[in-house]
Amino acid sequence: MADIARFNPFRGLARLDPFGREMEDMFKGFFLTPVPFNQLSTAQIPIDVTEDEKNYKVRAELPGFNREEIQVSVDGDQVSISAETKKEKEEKKGDQVVVRECYVGKQYRAFTLPQAVDDSKTSAKYVNGVLELVLPKKAATATKKIAID
Repeated sequence: MADIARFNPFRGLARLDPFGREMEDMFKGFFLTPVPFNQLSTAQIPIDVTEDEKNYKVRAELPGFNREEIQVSVDGDQVSISAETKKEKEEKKGDQVVVRECYVGKQYRAFTLPQAVDDSKTSAKYVNGVLELVLPKKAATATKKIAID
């Protein structure tokens, strides 16, 4: 059986939009921004978190930072990583900067682990732009029942 389509007398008029696609194509690329606005607010550090029976292992990508510019803090089950790089002074006579894409600023990431961390036994290693943290799990303490008088 053939498909039956309802007749729409205005269907052809929708194609005659004088300011539709042609106007969009004319202004396409006119308003260029050097950095998309949605990426400015989401400058977070990408991380991978894995777990075994004794430790949490965190792998964070921080390319372009020096070891001295990175801070890691652990408070119970809260972990925070921050890194800040400052702009170096440039004095070039006769040269003009055409494009600058190198990141200057601060990145921050905080997350909560399912279990508290023994902060006295944590270790951190930073090699080739990758920060690796080993966070030993804190031994679970038995809950203490309190007698009610």
